[in-house]
Amino acid sequence: MACKEENQVPLGTFRTWVKYVEKGSWPNTRRYFSVLRCNHCDDAPCVTICPTVALYRRADGIVDFDGARCIGCKSCMQGCPYDALYIDPNTNTAAKCHYCAHRLEVGLEPACVIVCPERAIIAGDLDDPRTEIARMVGREQVEVRKPEQGTRPKVYYVGADSSTLSPPLQRSTSTYLWGERPAGERDLVEMVAALQETGHGDGALARPVYDAPHVPRPWGWKVSAYLWTKAIAAGALLVPALAGSAWWGTTLTITAPSICLLFTLLTTALLVLDLKRPGRFLYILAKPNWRSWLVWGAWILIAFGAVAAAWLVIGLSGRYIPNPMRWPVALLALATAGYSAFLFGQAEGRDFWQSPLVLPHLIVSAFAAGCATLLLASLVWPGTMPARGVTAPATRVDEALLPLLFLAIIAHGALVLIEVLSRHPVRDPALAARLLTRGAYRARFWGGVVVLGTLAPLVALVGAVAIGSIALAAAAAVLALGGLWLWEDVWVKAGQSIPLS
Repeated sequence: MACKEENQVPLGTFRTWVKYVEKGSWPNTRRYFSVLRCNHCDDAPCVTICPTVALYRRADGIVDFDGARCIGCKSCMQGCPYDALYIDPNTNTAAKCHYCAHRLEVGLEPACVIVCPERAIIAGDLDDPRTEIARMVGREQVEVRKPEQGTRPKVYYVGADSSTLSPPLQRSTSTYLWGERPAGERDLVEMVAALQETGHGDGALARPVYDAPHVPRPWGWKVSAYLWTKAIAAGALLVPALAGSAWWGTTLTITAPSICLLFTLLTTALLVLDLKRPGRFLYILAKPNWRSWLVWGAWILIAFGAVAAAWLVIGLSGRYIPNPMRWPVALLALATAGYSAFLFGQAEGRDFWQSPLVLPHLIVSAFAAGCATLLLASLVWPGTMPARGVTAPATRVDEALLPLLFLAIIAHGALVLIEVLSRHPVRDPALAARLLTRGAYRARFWGGVVVLGTLAPLVALVGAVAIGSIALAAAAAVLALGGLWLWEDVWVKAGQSIPLS
């Protein structure tokens, strides 16, 4: 309460909070209290991923926040393994504990420290051996939250029960002792709780009985859609850049770059609309943090859009891209498809997204999306040969794209199955994978991604080649694109479904 009053924290949001955790079976039970907050990490992932340097580490070790630079991208919430950031509903910017830096600068202690009647919170300079906190950390047995993340947190717990600091040791519950969880959070917790092991007895795991509300999934459908539209944009130019020939006609010179430009614009629009402060979008370019892949991604998209526009202008003039120029375009298309793997890799709070398969999977997905989109476009508008002004045989483009799409779908399906069915040595990604294969997302995964989005288009492609059916070829392309969209959607959701605190 002192924190909320000192920093004017809005109702329903918290910079520090007390979580109640109970262990045991009646009558042998015990309740533990854990104070949770920003850990002011020495290697803070939120500082690295923030695209506008709104988060920064001060010389005294405090991880501070500049709300005037925040664009509300919510990437810091994904980067923090400790669930310490939230979106301020009054400013639509991120916020968190800043150690009451304004008080420290005038020689005062943080508000939470001075109000505590039992001195349960000790603050000070860990680098000064004369301070009480330095002596305590050196003398007592202390714990930190999630040391395996490598963030080097600076909040130490003396005499804490490990189960209060580690969500994997807690069995999620949908109700609280004196409160009710928000509907979205409750649905998410019930979904995860249904998968947790139940064979160890009721007292084996700790049970949270009181907690602050948390945002269930900071990134929603716009991020899933952004991955899908970006895959189409990158693939629409990647395929002709790698395999283009003059007999593709205007499919190569006009259709492909037009599709690329359209979906690049849609990708940019989705990124901007997902920001809580969309009017500050240009801060990514004007006030960049060059360690953030959000910044690199923005510049890659700009460069890719410019190249696609140049390709279209050359095509409209009746000329072809010289072969030596196709390879730099292909590299830029690969960068457009794959940079998101590094962005999601910086979201260190979400272990499911840290897989080494994300980069090759994004590239394969882009190639499959490009093949499917160009196949549909070539069926709707076969294209012409600019030099002669006659209609080019659509079957020639189809003959090139059908086998390419077939191979791309097989590669996509194989990567999906490896990702979710392989053994995950870490608990959180294993639980996220089980949400896809056996949990709440299993119908969309097995029925949508695997059957309708992978097996059905493969069968349709075989039929299209066997009987020469344009309808089957079009159906295969539509199903493949639908399967790619479903995969991006459930992948983004499953990665955010495991509680961080």
